[in-house]
Amino acid sequence: MRIAVCASEGAPYAKSGGLGDVMEALPAALARLEGNEVALFLPYYGKIKNNAAYAVEKVAERYVHLGWRRQYAGILRLVGRNDGVQVYFIDNEYYFGGRTGAIYGDLDDGERFAFFSRACLDAMDAVNYIPDIIQCNDWQTGLIPVYLKALYQGRFGHTRCMYTIHNIEYQGWARADFFDDLLGLPWEYRGRLDMGGSVNMMKGGIETADLVTTVSETYARELMYPYYAHGLDSVLAANAWKLTGITNGIDTNTFNPETDKALPAHFNAETFTVGKAACKAALQEEVGLPVKPDVPLMVMVTRLAGHKGLDLLCYIARRLMWEEDAQLLILGTGEAQYENFFKDLAKQFPEQVSAQITFNLGLADRIYAGGDIYLMPSKSEPCGLSQMNAMRYGTVPVVHATGGLKDTVPPCDENGQGGLGFTFQSYNADDFLAAVKRALNLYNHNRDGFRALQKREMEQDFSWNVPAGKYMDLFRNMLSW
Repeated sequence: MRIAVCASEGAPYAKSGGLGDVMEALPAALARLEGNEVALFLPYYGKIKNNAAYAVEKVAERYVHLGWRRQYAGILRLVGRNDGVQVYFIDNEYYFGGRTGAIYGDLDDGERFAFFSRACLDAMDAVNYIPDIIQCNDWQTGLIPVYLKALYQGRFGHTRCMYTIHNIEYQGWARADFFDDLLGLPWEYRGRLDMGGSVNMMKGGIETADLVTTVSETYARELMYPYYAHGLDSVLAANAWKLTGITNGIDTNTFNPETDKALPAHFNAETFTVGKAACKAALQEEVGLPVKPDVPLMVMVTRLAGHKGLDLLCYIARRLMWEEDAQLLILGTGEAQYENFFKDLAKQFPEQVSAQITFNLGLADRIYAGGDIYLMPSKSEPCGLSQMNAMRYGTVPVVHATGGLKDTVPPCDENGQGGLGFTFQSYNADDFLAAVKRALNLYNHNRDGFRALQKREMEQDFSWNVPAGKYMDLFRNMLSW
């Protein structure tokens, strides 16, 4: 099967969050399946263009029509990738080359990714790569299924399109005149994109794609409710017949405690007791906490944003430090209110709290490996990767039972049996605190039970093999329509 994957970011070339991780792992997992031919289309950002590690060759060029505009698109092919995925970059200096290091945040992001969406289809045509399936992701590629249906049926008449929602909060809004001035679409498509008198690119993707997926089974169900859908609940309800969820995996080669170069010691499900102890001691020393092997170390690697449940942690943090002989380590950057809170907390409890307000991938891996308990009280979480990373390294998660957290962390009892971590159902601080205390109690009073839970987590298959198989089942069904 010939599969084209289109996204606004993909590691290791350009990454701002979980989408970048998925776009590194999913195409590779699909390419490993016999009979598949996979191509990944990404913008040619300045950070990619100026990175000597990435050798490319120009294979074609096109001029992309955006309303009255006629914009150059260079099509460059990555040389030297050996996992079966052919990577193509869409080059346009104005839209992607001469910008700051950030992927998103420019005032013309709508125009930039409208260009990219149409350029992807032009690029496929230019290199004679007419796919059976196009899989596109989030609002930045939400116009691909729109353009495919409206303008490209002649060349792509047998191509089916899957649109995947990774985070519904970001929908690609634009003013009403964006449709006439920039998109160049037939008038009958205006209603597909119109929402409250404005253009909503994610709505367009949902309306016109052959199938809509999201990144966990529970999140797909949650999107039927206004609380989670951020205004798109009625649109999704009308398209519920084509909405389904597939829970993400993680790259188990990258996140591997047996081989991770960032760790001071390596371990697996049989040797983790010694290996994690060494990692914990080194981590405590690295972040300025007292090296205490028997004090539980609670950790969190996160973007410091409200929807990550940080308001709950802020509410209980001081009480937790007063009542428990435990340590807390936070790594991340984000909203100033949370950065300042955790800095102040570390000053108030220097023996118990360390706030690492920075972005450091190596330290993140050492936190996964050296922590005992991983906190993830997200208000909503489409899938979440951190909880799976933590379990891969034997760190027990405490999570809010929402989205992908509910799908990947079945609850265990107070003895650590029957599940993979500790969960709380209602989004409130008291329930979160109770779940944290259940985890601490197991660590402090039943270490054998805690270690059995760690071992069970490390033996789980969080790879992309199972999700890739589910994607293929959907692709085959789409082609049979």
